[in-house]
Amino acid sequence: MEPALMETDFPDLKLVKRGKVRDMYDLGDTLLMVMSDRISAFDVIMPNPVPGKGKVLTQISLFWFEAMRPLIDNHLVSSDVEAYPAECRPYAEDLFERSMIVRKAEPLPIECVVRGYISGSGWKSYRENGDICGIKLPEGLTESDRLPEPIFTPSTKEELGQHDINIDFAAAAELVGGDMAERVKRLSIDIYKKGAAMADEKGIIIADTKFEFGLIDGELILIDEVLTPDSSRFWPKDEYAPGGPQKSYDKQYLRDYLLSIEWDRNPPAPSLPDNVIDNTIKKYREALTQLTGR
Repeated sequence: MEPALMETDFPDLKLVKRGKVRDMYDLGDTLLMVMSDRISAFDVIMPNPVPGKGKVLTQISLFWFEAMRPLIDNHLVSSDVEAYPAECRPYAEDLFERSMIVRKAEPLPIECVVRGYISGSGWKSYRENGDICGIKLPEGLTESDRLPEPIFTPSTKEELGQHDINIDFAAAAELVGGDMAERVKRLSIDIYKKGAAMADEKGIIIADTKFEFGLIDGELILIDEVLTPDSSRFWPKDEYAPGGPQKSYDKQYLRDYLLSIEWDRNPPAPSLPDNVIDNTIKKYREALTQLTGR
């Protein structure tokens, strides 16, 4: 197993943010975004890294950034470590395959969630109220059913350690403006539909996902990560059976383990057994191979 990167330590660079997974360094006109091997569940960072996870997330996002370019531009400048500025070169080994240089954007203060199937918090809301984020759904749906059409169900973007909150479209419009809310809703659904169709051809169902958008000089772009096992539910198409939880290539395996030990979802998170770490990275790598052939 390759060594894990729990967090970066680049003393010659200016660290500006350490998120749940990403470490961000200021390079002047651009940012260096490094995907660590940290993993979170229920918005809490686990104490153990998952070796190689950051590389998988980076390679999947690069695949989708290129695929979605006809729909919307993104913040990527380069992922070629040899072309990075000289001050990054001492850290080339840590940066290889798990980093990007990106343009600086002003992030919108909402997570743009799209659901094509009913699962997770959406299923919980439907059972309680018959809707998700104020969108009324047909009666009689079962867990993991495909929805008649993908729906846009935004959430707040809370600080590290806080839980994001599902909100309705009106609340999203209050945060970003009505026109912008309509625009990111349309774009999010278009990106989801294209990604879901491409993944379907490769045997993966993308049940739901979340996108982040940002602004550069008024231009709306896609930022952060795209359609990864961290930001999406990936289900094997050949084993899909609505009516209950699905087998998956994503963090649901970890969530299921944490629920099985009845962790209360509040810090500190419990230490993860080796087999849970091994199975998690195995599932992430399966998703990378199926989607990209790598």
